[in-house]
Amino acid sequence: MPSQEQSMKTIALLFLGLLVSSSSLVQARECPQHYANGSTPEIVSPKLASKTTSLCFEAFAVMHSGISRTPLWSAEFLDADRISDAKSIKRRDAFEAEERIRPSERAELRDYARSGFDRGHMSPAGDMPTSSAKEESFSLANIVPQNPDNNQNLWASIEERTRSLARDRGKLYVITGPIFEGASVQRLNGRVLVPTHVFKAVYDPVRKEAAAWVAENEPGPAYEVVTIAELEKRIQINLFPGMPDGIKRARMKLPEPKQPRKRRSEQPMPTWLDRILQ
Repeated sequence: MPSQEQSMKTIALLFLGLLVSSSSLVQARECPQHYANGSTPEIVSPKLASKTTSLCFEAFAVMHSGISRTPLWSAEFLDADRISDAKSIKRRDAFEAEERIRPSERAELRDYARSGFDRGHMSPAGDMPTSSAKEESFSLANIVPQNPDNNQNLWASIEERTRSLARDRGKLYVITGPIFEGASVQRLNGRVLVPTHVFKAVYDPVRKEAAAWVAENEPGPAYEVVTIAELEKRIQINLFPGMPDGIKRARMKLPEPKQPRKRRSEQPMPTWLDRILQ
């Protein structure tokens, strides 16, 4: 029969285990304003849940993975006032490692140096309504390695379309994140996983509509619009707990991203007939 001392040690260990397992949940509850109905996404896959840290920022919230050294998602609430305020805030690129994450589990600036990849925001700097919020968006906890063409063209347009949608509809909850698919995923500096795709899920809480853009982390204009149910199955994360299945299975109509203009050198050369008809 165990002694009283052994019993007390067992109880203490169980209590410590509960504290550790619930630490992310407690941290996430500190910033429910960034999530629809204050409900933090739920990680379905046990593998994804390993070494996660929930981080609250002024204008967004992140679930960071110490395995990929990227966010699993970055969440924000957008409304017309916030978008209007964000337009007046100047951008100052000042990326920094996230000091709240242990060094072994976080990305460092050197990981991205000369990698050929952009440091791609998940919650974009262009959404940030104050100077301090914009500065926080440059935390590497909010960043993934992104193909430069994708980041600067298609994805930048999707970000702008999201802001336009928030202005038009008044309120949006947005969750953005990486997708890692396939048997072998590239790493920067042997440490930071490179997403194969990126997604941006939007939810209109007034009209009860939702959908997501998904794009390959590659050059080019290709993307798809999927239902929340399709995206959640793919990434093994319940992005909107409590959302009715009917909303998750329906595909909200999302605006088409603008395609980049062709450079002058890419324009077709005029033919002799074109010159005559000018």
